[in-house]
Amino acid sequence: MSMAMPKEIRDRIRQKIWDKADELGWATLSDADRTIWYENWSKDKDVGGALAHFMDPRKVRVYIKDSLLKPYLRGRLEGDAETALLAAGLGEGPLSIKATFNKPHGRLLLDGRVICWGNSRDWKAIVISVFERAYRLESGIPYAAVLLETGRTTNDGVRDMIRDVAARLQLNQVVWLD
Repeated sequence: MSMAMPKEIRDRIRQKIWDKADELGWATLSDADRTIWYENWSKDKDVGGALAHFMDPRKVRVYIKDSLLKPYLRGRLEGDAETALLAAGLGEGPLSIKATFNKPHGRLLLDGRVICWGNSRDWKAIVISVFERAYRLESGIPYAAVLLETGRTTNDGVRDMIRDVAARLQLNQVVWLD
């Protein structure tokens, strides 16, 4: 039961889940909807059943969530780097990137500007990260937070509050990608 999972089985299961996540628009699903899908996959004989041959069946759901879907989301967000930089007005010409960040994704440019992006459901972490990363630098500039709308911040009142928080933290801009 605790044998090493063959790569081809892991890859097949990961691809099946990632394809379905793409189809569902995983980033926009509510926590309740995600929970339903974790359960569906855990009970699916081709997913949960196959995984249960290599791990404690009680750990299948956690494996799907942490080992398969977290990398999926990170990969999709990193793939949005160019879009996020363009949305923040940084797409003109080649950028001189000094550092790359994860959790949340971001860039530190040579001129000290910090930009971070991610799903709008995580707006607090993104806005604070822009501020915190710039604050740690001698000449850091909290430049932009780019939020990929996930259905949580579509209300103008919520967006106004987020802009107010960002302004108080001296971020130059907050941009939504709907």
